[in-house]
Amino acid sequence: MQTHHMLSKLEQENFQLMVCDNLEYMRSFPANSINLIVTSPPYNLGKTYEKRISSMEAYLSEQAKTISECVRVLHPKGSICWQVGNHVRPDGEIVPLDMVLYPIFKRHALRLRNRIVWHFEHGLHCKNRLSGRYETILWFTKSEEYTFNLDAVRVPSKYPLKKYFKGPKRGQLSCNPKGKNPGDVWVIPNVKANHCEKTVHPCQFPVELIERLVLSLTNPQDSVLDPYVGVGSTVLAALKQNRYGYGCDIVREYIEIARERVRMLSDGTLKIRPIERPVYDPKLPNGGQRMQCTFV
Repeated sequence: MQTHHMLSKLEQENFQLMVCDNLEYMRSFPANSINLIVTSPPYNLGKTYEKRISSMEAYLSEQAKTISECVRVLHPKGSICWQVGNHVRPDGEIVPLDMVLYPIFKRHALRLRNRIVWHFEHGLHCKNRLSGRYETILWFTKSEEYTFNLDAVRVPSKYPLKKYFKGPKRGQLSCNPKGKNPGDVWVIPNVKANHCEKTVHPCQFPVELIERLVLSLTNPQDSVLDPYVGVGSTVLAALKQNRYGYGCDIVREYIEIARERVRMLSDGTLKIRPIERPVYDPKLPNGGQRMQCTFV
């Protein structure tokens, strides 16, 4: 039975965006009903969309409640992708959130498949430490049997015509003709002021980052949930790849923007940076053209 048929309240829609608390929202979903959960929770930095919690212990307690509900709704063959960076203490010390959140996921017996490093080349410049240029995605599965479609996310081989030079395969191509495994370090531009996907949200997902997760960890018609959906990039990635997208946020303005972005996607007027487009390289001829987005 397809997951979206289990969601009786939503079976006439291919997406839903709600203004509400994420625990309240997820409690409306049946257990084992969501194929992929992708999200980036607040880092407890006091951003405009979050209230800074007084202690790390209190922050982790709140995260534990959300993670517990995510595990409940996750399909037995499903995946959770938790994208986080660093919490910065008032004295400047950093706390890698993936490290402190990992034990919470393990209490639910989830299996960590990859710690994906998302590398980007632009951001705030630090004065008293090296500037942060990466965040991480913890990819967990609920069981030993899970969806993983490597062919859907292969990238071009560096040496596509390279051949074996000895042995029984001598003369044959030594690489997969479909491309190579992208590995666990992803170089994807973050959404800054000059990015065509930029909205008012201060920490916005690039759609192509979520697309890679959607393509590799779900099948067409599967369901994708983001309990901190912001301006809807996760839902857009799901819809763009023929999946069902659901999400919620407590900031009404963000949900209104997300709904407008979905409408533009439907109309073909939304600009998104294509997943296959190389990263801008000023050393290449017309390197500036590489960052351009296209209407989808």
